[in-house]
Amino acid sequence: MYKEEELNYAYDTLEPYIDTHTLALHHDKHYLTYLNNLNEILLKNHFKLSVPKEEIIYHLDLFSATDIENLLFNLGGVINHEMYFSNLGRACNKPKGELLIQIERTFGSYEQFQKKFKEKAMKLKGSGYTYLVMNGKKELSIINLPNQEFPFLYDLKPLLVVDMWEHAYYIHYENRKHDYLDSIFAILNYEEIEKRWETT
Repeated sequence: MYKEEELNYAYDTLEPYIDTHTLALHHDKHYLTYLNNLNEILLKNHFKLSVPKEEIIYHLDLFSATDIENLLFNLGGVINHEMYFSNLGRACNKPKGELLIQIERTFGSYEQFQKKFKEKAMKLKGSGYTYLVMNGKKELSIINLPNQEFPFLYDLKPLLVVDMWEHAYYIHYENRKHDYLDSIFAILNYEEIEKRWETT
């Protein structure tokens, strides 16, 4: 069974950009519900492999056909939330090194990347996530995925993810998604994002 990944910062660390109440609900209710559901499905199907969560998709033959859709939805809920929480913080909110070079090469500048990321996120219909991803050639792109789909399903590695479900922002920002996105870029933890870039 997979264990909860605790936040590596206090609930009030992201204030005033993400309020303590929203973060606590998001982590302790929404994320943990997905995790508990995932573990229940794994138990039901006698899944005993010790693999990283993202590799479960390579073992779908071990699950009953009736459980696969629910499995993928809750697996995505866990993976997406764990990535989202871990790429937030106050340690380092600007990229550097090879990742910054690649961002500038792809998007023109870091400022242009921010602009294009926000524009992409604002085009997402309904619930889902916006990602900075890279392919096997370490080429970068910005994508939206609906609901709890996740980039590993498409052979893409997520580097940065922003949760665009309403529960991630609505208590504080209501329908002001653009303000939420502006705030996210003030609290990104590029130390974590750069680790994802480097471990390919």
